[in-house]
Amino acid sequence: MRSRNVASAAIAGLVAVALAACGSNTQTGDTGNANAPTTPLQTTSGGAGGDVGVFTWWAAGSEKAGLDALVKLFNEKYPNDKFVNLAVAGGAGSNAKAKLASDLQNNQPPDSFQGHAGAELLDYIDKGQIEPVNDVIKALGGESVFPKDLLDRLTVEGNIYSVPSNIHRANVVWANAAVLKKAGINEVPKDLKAWMADMDKVKASGVSTPLSVSGTWTQVQLLENVLIADLGVDGYSGLFDGKTKWDSDQVKQAVGDYKKLLSYANTASDGDDWPVATDMVIDGKAAYNVMGDWAVAEFNDKGKKQGQDWTWFPTPGTDGVFDFLADSFTLPKGAKNPGGTKDWLMLIGSAEGQKAFNLAKGSIPARTDVPASDFPAYQQDAMKAFKDNKIVSSIAHGAAVSLAWNADISTAVSKFYASKDENQLVSDLAAAAKKNLG
Repeated sequence: MRSRNVASAAIAGLVAVALAACGSNTQTGDTGNANAPTTPLQTTSGGAGGDVGVFTWWAAGSEKAGLDALVKLFNEKYPNDKFVNLAVAGGAGSNAKAKLASDLQNNQPPDSFQGHAGAELLDYIDKGQIEPVNDVIKALGGESVFPKDLLDRLTVEGNIYSVPSNIHRANVVWANAAVLKKAGINEVPKDLKAWMADMDKVKASGVSTPLSVSGTWTQVQLLENVLIADLGVDGYSGLFDGKTKWDSDQVKQAVGDYKKLLSYANTASDGDDWPVATDMVIDGKAAYNVMGDWAVAEFNDKGKKQGQDWTWFPTPGTDGVFDFLADSFTLPKGAKNPGGTKDWLMLIGSAEGQKAFNLAKGSIPARTDVPASDFPAYQQDAMKAFKDNKIVSSIAHGAAVSLAWNADISTAVSKFYASKDENQLVSDLAAAAKKNLG
């Protein structure tokens, strides 16, 4: 359970813990603070009625396909409600979060908005911009259907402020099978050094950009993968509570490896969204792309088959680690239709909703009672990994750091992408940690 005054230690989210208990179905008790100020949960058949404006960054591609699956089900389950799509384009929510911050500041909240479960929500909680949803979590089944370790990490001073819709893995390499075959690569590299040696083989085979990247947030995600590989679970998790220094020799080594990886990559613009880089792999213009497992749907949408056209593996050096993030939805304070919001939250937190959504998006359900057999091979593997692996929290996707800290890291990474000055990046990262850890 989080407390605001220890947030800097807790914002590592799902830190360095083997969540074997995630697959268990423990009996639910009271979830959160029973005295939390919250809008009463409506149980009216057909829904509370009225418009329900939902703010996301799922505006295109496979992400929109996942949202569309949810909306279809929402319309069937709650015919009295009218879903209003307030999506703003921009991978990882970079554009959406800026507009959302303005709307919340001007007391014009949507009825619900997407956020990354974990440290990212602390900003909204501390500003009093979202309400607890303990009653929704309890009505959905609480600890009997959601992993207790997950709920603990969503809890702040006895209250839960969002309903998780899924779980994503961020330390995945997606690879073009034909490109690897042409380069004579038949084995998964064991570490970053071996991976870079394979990239040399790819270049020698005629592919000029072995690794694809997109805008700044994808570069932050690549950096966090390198940090996990070079620092290990404990060292990486220590970055977020002060136990590991951002200017340590291990971080300096990781920055050097990160710079080397970028030397194999294409030139990206800051505004490039993630499908640009994933499509480079699909089209054979690159061998590898480090991306979250929402990329699965992109491959599926392009008619590509796992094993035949593409393959995947944990980022070299991170095998046995699950780099965690989760999308979740909130009840903003001052929402015009809080009853309709809770209809939406009940839908996205239900077993039926999580199955429909995650099948389309490539992620795995946050609930433990959705059968793995209902999902394709990659997602079955991801479900097993989430149970068996050690868990760390994503920087780029708000599980490990607050919005402000993420912004500082992103600024440092963007500056580095232009300058390639390793010492300056280390210095900027250390300064960001000092500023945000206090």
